[in-house]
Amino acid sequence: MTDRDQRQVGDLVVQIDRGLCVGFGDCIDAAPSAFQLDSETVAVFTTPESLGREELLRACHACPVDAITVWDAEGRQLVP
Repeated sequence: MTDRDQRQVGDLVVQIDRGLCVGFGDCIDAAPSAFQLDSETVAVFTTPESLGREELLRACHACPVDAITVWDAEGRQLVP
């Protein structure tokens, strides 16, 4: 697996920086259907498309180390 995992979710591009993630799990607490911790205690995607846009953005904002980045369709960074 690469150091960055990226997923298109609707009009958003969500990226997890595996090098920055320290496994606090705040994203999972906010959206357990979208993220989980892997065997290395790093966040990975499960089914982020199951969430509404605002719920997904809140979960991504929950990361205390800014390991999750989100861009909109125009390329504007929304998170962090």
